[in-house]
Amino acid sequence: MSAEARNVVLVHGGFVDGSGWKGVYDLLTADGYAVTVVQNPTLSLDGDVAATKMVLDAQDGPTVLVGHSYGGAVISEAGNHEKVSALVYVTAFAPDRDESVNTLIADPPPGAPVPPILPPRDGYLFLDREKFAASFAADLPAGEARFLADSQVPWGVEALGGTVTHPAWRTRPSFYLIATEDRMIPPPAQHAMAERAGATVTKTSGSHAVYVSKPAEVAALVKKAASPGTQA
Repeated sequence: MSAEARNVVLVHGGFVDGSGWKGVYDLLTADGYAVTVVQNPTLSLDGDVAATKMVLDAQDGPTVLVGHSYGGAVISEAGNHEKVSALVYVTAFAPDRDESVNTLIADPPPGAPVPPILPPRDGYLFLDREKFAASFAADLPAGEARFLADSQVPWGVEALGGTVTHPAWRTRPSFYLIATEDRMIPPPAQHAMAERAGATVTKTSGSHAVYVSKPAEVAALVKKAASPGTQA
């Protein structure tokens, strides 16, 4: 696709819902983009890909598909949709073929912080509420981080095991925002995935919740991905 994309679809990750995209949404819509937020259930990768493709079906032209965290696995599969012109990974997983979130987190770098994920309960995962802020949202105001901790969305264990079959970053221009203070996905792992995907990389000193704390930086990268002249 050579036309500039005026549509943006935002995909959230695990433990949260789409409301965290509001700052990015506000900035992009103010600049004239048509923005849709996917409320993916995070019960299975297949289900989340289906939810994202349903939103992509409704787009009227080239679309930038954006994923945060686990949402990166979703867009890696759903991004093969014909309307997707570019992918944006926001401190996100970028699996290759036959990889899942589970395989990507199986061998963390030495000394990497361990996310405070509690043992599965009835097939769902939660983060320890008391450790949520430090691990997920260290650069958010205390009250906002506490709200995220107290409004967690159950993340289905099955979603972490879902494997990507055709990684869209192999055929779509990709952009990656690395959060250098992330304590959920180690920055070295982010860098390795971005490099493997051939992504155009931007770095910022944000936490894992950088899509909430620094919406202007996220929106700027999305706009860069929307313009054919900046795509790799």
